[in-house]
Parts: sequence; C-alpha cells; structure tokens
Amino acid sequence: MPMTLATMIVDFAGPSRVITGPRGDPVVHEQTAWGDGVSVGLTPAGVTALLGVPMREVAGGTFRLADILGHREVELAERLGEAPDRPAWFAVLDDFLTARLAADTGPDGLTVRAWWRLQRSADRLRISALADELDVSRRTLELRFQRQIGLSPGTVARIARFQRALRMLTRSAGLPQTAVDCGYADQPHFNREVRAMSGLTPTELCAFFQYQELSPG
Repeated sequence: MPMTLATMIVDFAGPSRVITGPRGDPVVHEQTAWGDGVSVGLTPAGVTALLGVPMREVAGGTFRLADILGHREVELAERLGEAPDRPAWFAVLDDFLTARLAADTGPDGLTVRAWWRLQRSADRLRISALADELDVSRRTLELRFQRQIGLSPGTVARIARFQRALRMLTRSAGLPQTAVDCGYADQPHFNREVRAMSGLTPTELCAFFQYQELSPG
C-alpha cells in the first residue's frame, strides 16, 4: 500500500531483507518468501540518521538491505534470529540502530516540520496554506520535498490521508463517515482516491484486509 515512511524489513528466517521507500502507488509482489522477521518504519530524518542516505534515494523503490547496510545486514539478521522472543528482538534493534546514529541531522527543520504536519493533519490541508504557515513560498516547499524526501508535499498529503482512512476502516468505521472524517470532498471523491491509491474499491479493500464487510449506506 502507499506509505509516507520508508520501511526496513529484516527477515531472519529467510532471504528477504529489504528497504522499501515511501510511495504513492500500490506494488504487488507475485511471489514472496517471507519467514519470520521484523519491520521498522523510518521517517525522513530516521532514514538519513540510521541508513546514511536521504529519503529521496529510496523513494518509490525496493532495495536489498545489504546494498544499504553492507555486511552488517547479515549480522543484524543473525542477532535477531538468536533472540528468544519479541522483547529481545526489539532490544537488538534498539542497540543496532542506536549504534548507527549519524551526526548528520538529515532534512532541514522546515521540511521535517512540514512532513509531520501533513501526517497529523485531521483535515484536508492545502499545500499553499501549509507554506503560508511556514512562511515560505509553495514552490520553495515543493523543491525542498523533492530534494530531500523524493515526493511532493501534495503526494505526501494524499498518502497520509489514505493511511488515516485505512486506520479508520480497521476500526470498522462506515465508509461515508471515513470519507468525511478524513477530509474527502464526498463519497465519490473517496472512492476515486482509494481506487487510485490501492487499485481497489473501498469495499474490496476492506475484504482484502479481512475487515468485516462495510455497507456504503
């Protein structure tokens, strides 16, 4: 599904260890070989501090973890595989990622504030209004996002709104209420956006994630 975060997936029972970047489109993998593992969501600042690359370099793609971490990805997988339970997994991750913290602070503060503002906005936030809040031009904000995050602020806003809708659907919210609460103009707008972002209708999306069937009325 579309995501505003980068995701580090560490499979320690199989060969699949990857980094997936933020993306505005769904991706279907015809075959997977997942075993047991953990996934970690990374913000723009987290990608730079922990992986040593700007988020734009992983945006829209999927990369082997070894290409980012080198030989240390094997070390991480082995340490996780030896951990006896979930709390131990997270302790291993904390130690490993803390040791990788870089001095570079990553994206500039304005871009980070704008990114978080888009994640947390309960209503549909216009990018021009966000630029005014931050006292910069819309063009400046768009350039900073493209240079540092790899997605436009408008795309980040669309994905964040879609993710909020997914969270509401997991709580069995009705489709019309979800559309209103997530800032969609109306039900047809919600339907179009869900299809554009996932390739599915809202009802099909609920069924895909094995949520209870939700009627449109």
